[in-house]
Amino acid sequence: MRVEALLLCYGLVIVSLLVSYYNRLGLEKDVFYASARATVQLVLMGFLLEAILTLEQIWVLLLILLFMCGIAASISGKRGQPIPNAYGIAFAGILAGSGVTFGILAAAGVIAPEAKYIIPLGGMIIGNSMNTASLAMNRLTGELSHQRRRIETLLALGANARQAGRWAVRDTLKAAMIPTLDSMKVIGLVHLPGIMTGFIIAGGSPLEAVKYQLAIVFMIAGTASLTAMLVTLLAIRYCFSKDVQLLDRFRPQAEVG
Repeated sequence: MRVEALLLCYGLVIVSLLVSYYNRLGLEKDVFYASARATVQLVLMGFLLEAILTLEQIWVLLLILLFMCGIAASISGKRGQPIPNAYGIAFAGILAGSGVTFGILAAAGVIAPEAKYIIPLGGMIIGNSMNTASLAMNRLTGELSHQRRRIETLLALGANARQAGRWAVRDTLKAAMIPTLDSMKVIGLVHLPGIMTGFIIAGGSPLEAVKYQLAIVFMIAGTASLTAMLVTLLAIRYCFSKDVQLLDRFRPQAEVG
């Protein structure tokens, strides 16, 4: 791809800037920063991959994946700032959810013990886990605030924290899983994923591409469900005080004022 073509593609980011400005969304700075950050990160990653893909020590590759989990957790943790220890919860959920999925795929032979498979597929697993963790923490924060009166009523009637927060947990898990489920429903009909598209463009058989893509789809579904469950169940435990009261930080802003 020519540099001129890439610059022309950047016009789509300008469209996002104009949409934000026209509708007074206040996202212009975020859009510009995100696009600039993505550009710098991908360019740097391109150079790093040249060196990383020559590594043969598995433990070094696993340390790289662990570092990626830490970066992902720092992003997801910001989405759940009202939740105590949000970063630790996000890291634990992403690490466990990604680790289980990665282990199953490695045992099945989908991920070969080589850098060119471990890093790209591991990054894909961690990225999807991060997205789910962010959705779960953000939604749980909103649900606890929205359902505060119900939760406090149940606590007053003698329910424990797990019983009182059950509906918030359920609604959070459903919301965190919706993007993954919707994507699975339209895959192959509306959306042709990157792995499949790249395999076909590279000259591979479409049927062989389908096999790899199905493995990726199942990987994403497993990662999303595990991460959503772990993050939500871990987070809800930190949202109540020792006296089994919902923390004041989840009080709606109208009530605080």
